[in-house]
Amino acid sequence: MPAKARTQADRTAWCYLKPVVDLALTCLAFLTAYIVRYRLQWFLEVEPRYYVPFRVYIPSMLALGAILLATLWLEGAYRVERGRGLFNEFYLVFRSALISIAIMIFIIFLATPTYYSRLIFGYTGVLLLLFLGASRAIEYALRLYRYRQGQGVRHVLIVGAGEMGRSVMRTIVARPNLGYRIVGFVDDDPERAQKEIGKFQGLGTTDDLPAILAEKWWIDEVIIALPWTAYRKILHLMHLCQKAHRQVRIVPDLFQITLDRVVVEHLDGVPLISVGEPALRDWQRVLKRLVDILGATVGLIALSPLFLALAIAIKLDSPGPVIFKQTRVGRGRREFTCYKFRSMYVDAEARLAALRERNEASGPLFKIKEDPRRTRVGQFLRRTSLDELPQLWNVLKGEMSLIGPRPAIPSEVEAYEPWHLRRLEVAPGITGLWQVSGRSDLTFDEMVLLDVYYIENWSPLLDLVILLRTIPTVLSGKGAY
Repeated sequence: MPAKARTQADRTAWCYLKPVVDLALTCLAFLTAYIVRYRLQWFLEVEPRYYVPFRVYIPSMLALGAILLATLWLEGAYRVERGRGLFNEFYLVFRSALISIAIMIFIIFLATPTYYSRLIFGYTGVLLLLFLGASRAIEYALRLYRYRQGQGVRHVLIVGAGEMGRSVMRTIVARPNLGYRIVGFVDDDPERAQKEIGKFQGLGTTDDLPAILAEKWWIDEVIIALPWTAYRKILHLMHLCQKAHRQVRIVPDLFQITLDRVVVEHLDGVPLISVGEPALRDWQRVLKRLVDILGATVGLIALSPLFLALAIAIKLDSPGPVIFKQTRVGRGRREFTCYKFRSMYVDAEARLAALRERNEASGPLFKIKEDPRRTRVGQFLRRTSLDELPQLWNVLKGEMSLIGPRPAIPSEVEAYEPWHLRRLEVAPGITGLWQVSGRSDLTFDEMVLLDVYYIENWSPLLDLVILLRTIPTVLSGKGAY
């Protein structure tokens, strides 16, 4: 059986198996609740005369299972939605379990006012959340693992490398749980059609689309991200994709305005469309700033013994200052002095020109895995990212944030393409989405795609996810050099 057909069969089988697993977990939760209530007797003892055998509760258990499955189905939990996040899964489970328990208690009050123990439904509700939540977490982890192994992914060709096309690219890069893999892109501009955006290769112009689809038979889907002014071409390309038996999707390009910046107002019933602020709103900036001040203050105080130990180690390892100061570019292209623990010898800047040919990074970045300018302590600092800790002072001063794009060097900014400048719309951060998605192993364009995705999709929850992902990323040391 071909891999694609096998994946589809697996997905179909799981659609039928998932409700069975949920029903089994519901029964397990009810049985565990019975054991807690009558055998272990936690929180509240049961008098011997009120002891009830489990068989009496079997009808209630099956009724609860049926109600829960119906609620999950109505809530859309069994619909196959590519890219549904883990938090969305948890929300569906929480909402469905709460509704099901409430319905069951309501039925019990109406049908049997002298029901044996209503407390058992409270135990069952808590256990349902734990069991179903754990099953969703395992399912999510397995799905991500399969995607990383190339199983079940959809291979995508993007038509258009403008702002909307890059928006699709950065979403796919930032969200591996979507299960998409970009084969490449085509564009009407012949020059742009031969360039690379990150690891994504330009495969030619839109005129080459039929040949590309014929040659690259593994392409599953074509995403058209062209401006609506080219609607005739869009219709023509859709026809070509359908003729080649490829699924085709269109990105709605509202005059090349990203949807997060569109503000719809009404003037006596007449809809008015305007462009909002390109970055964070005022309340978002205030909230983010409060978190930065609190986090930086706590970090500076709590980590002060570590600061002292690292300062002593740096001094004993090599001559020179403990703190390395460098001019960086922040929000709105404003320059500031960035502080880091010194990880290189004092003549590192003077030796930079001689090492240019050994650069292993793309774009305007300069990175070498085995940089000879690095000290022994510096190698440890870079691998663990401890050299970044003094930037907490930059955060406290308001020049940086705990989470945001990487702070750029002025020479890098001078080499930016126009679309790269969007990453300067917010304050740079100590950690960020690109740092937890591959760090120095990513190309420069991929880094910018992730930074812009972060700017367009910022939320307190996204910041929390990045902070939680930072810990294992730092501990693994992957991509740190």
